[in-house]
Amino acid sequence: MVAMFFSEKRTVSSIVRMIGLLPMLIVFTVLASDFRMYAQQPGTVAIHGVVNDMRGNPVSDAIVLLQQTDATTRTDVHGSFAFVNVRPGKYSVRAEKANLHASADISTGNTAAPIILTLSADTAHVESMDFSDKPSFTVAGITDWTAVGGHGSDANLRTSETLAREAVTLRSGGVVPAGHMGDTESALRRAAKASPESFAANRDLGRFCLQNGNYRDAVPPLEAAYRIDPANHSNEYDLTFAYKETGDLKQAHEHINHLLSEEDTSEVHRLAGDINEAMGDALSAEHEYEAAVHLDPSEPNEFTWGTELLLHRAVWPAIEVFRKGTKTYPKSARMLSALGVALFASAQYEEAAEQLCKASDLNPANTAPYMFLGEIEIAAPAPLACAERKLARFAQAQPESARPKYYYAMAVLKRQGIPANVADEDQARSLLQKAVEVDPKFGEAYLQLGILRMDKKDYQQAIDFFAKAVEVNPQLGDAYYRLGVAYQRIGLSAKAQQEFDQHDAIEKLRAEAVEQQRQKIQQFMVVLQGQPAIAK
Repeated sequence: MVAMFFSEKRTVSSIVRMIGLLPMLIVFTVLASDFRMYAQQPGTVAIHGVVNDMRGNPVSDAIVLLQQTDATTRTDVHGSFAFVNVRPGKYSVRAEKANLHASADISTGNTAAPIILTLSADTAHVESMDFSDKPSFTVAGITDWTAVGGHGSDANLRTSETLAREAVTLRSGGVVPAGHMGDTESALRRAAKASPESFAANRDLGRFCLQNGNYRDAVPPLEAAYRIDPANHSNEYDLTFAYKETGDLKQAHEHINHLLSEEDTSEVHRLAGDINEAMGDALSAEHEYEAAVHLDPSEPNEFTWGTELLLHRAVWPAIEVFRKGTKTYPKSARMLSALGVALFASAQYEEAAEQLCKASDLNPANTAPYMFLGEIEIAAPAPLACAERKLARFAQAQPESARPKYYYAMAVLKRQGIPANVADEDQARSLLQKAVEVDPKFGEAYLQLGILRMDKKDYQQAIDFFAKAVEVNPQLGDAYYRLGVAYQRIGLSAKAQQEFDQHDAIEKLRAEAVEQQRQKIQQFMVVLQGQPAIAK
């Protein structure tokens, strides 16, 4: 190669530049060999690459987001990352660490070329979040759950609470494991066994187990690495995370407090928030999440803070956080979805649907926005403008799934309410029948089929549908009540009373379960600027 350079009369500086590319070429050679070991599903691609600093050195433990899918992962010791089993399409990849950021837009076909992300101080991003002027609220304490506020019926409040819990699951939903690399795992275990006093060997094995979701297997090698080098904060962070995931909250809490005394980073504050929330200290968790946002207003930090506020019924502050988040991260489907859930909780139904419809358009294959949209379409007092069209797309895209058909059917029936016109009824009935064909245990669809027959005064067939609904879902209280009404209409008063009694018993148990759930969720007391503390 050197002979070739000189034969072409290359300058010394050009040779130096070419040699400088060699480490990068070596990295991609290693990446290519690693990716051949991944268990890749047919019709998908692996999006992979490296994260470097401004000097070209690999950056480990950087957070990497595949934004249209809400998937996240972390770079390994070589700065490499991977998202496996991704459908071909257009994506934005973003890397973040310690107030440094890098991003790239990519378009994949049947293969995806490696990506190089170079972290920099991305000042435009930080300024766009505009938290220098501070939010208009402060979480000052907690209050009893009975102060919980809501709009509309208690059923809508229950829906809002359920959706808030579902939104929280999107914090870690979509974390992509490193892939199946059996040979690599065996080699790492052999290395750790051969060199039990090697920090690197134990660290690499622990990281591998952690990235593949094997948290219990990750703990022993990470503990060994910590004993060898307790000053390595990155390893202690991983060990703390593993403790949290395995439920060893006492150890997790001790280590996170140590890390907080050593490192003031957003990653450490966010993990501290996760641990505090798991320990039932919601107020401390919220303060840690807010601290993470002020240190680094990244999409994961902003989303986590907003969902924490929403979970604990600080609805208006959550809306404020999510609005800022959607302006900064307009391609984040989960940020838009969470804003929709928060708006629904404040009875802003039309705007809630608008945000969820936008989220569904970002990545039509992502089911989460549709699921939220379907639930609020059912709960809202009137049809939502964009909902039916998006739910129709959902049903078409998921032919083997029952719930999308159910949601679409409910949207169709809501055009003019129940009873609807004949064409709407026929379309909805067809969708509901297809739903129970796909899932014969889908009680809600049988319930709606029964309601349609009741509207036609076909009481016997309605009874058959209601009976089937309670058979496949004995906790479906409304089906018992409807069954009782149907029996009453045909003169079977004793059987009707039995169903009414069953309905009352189920609703009593449900109310008790809801109360217990609410008691577990502490409600935040919020101070708005210039106002006294309130439960908001």
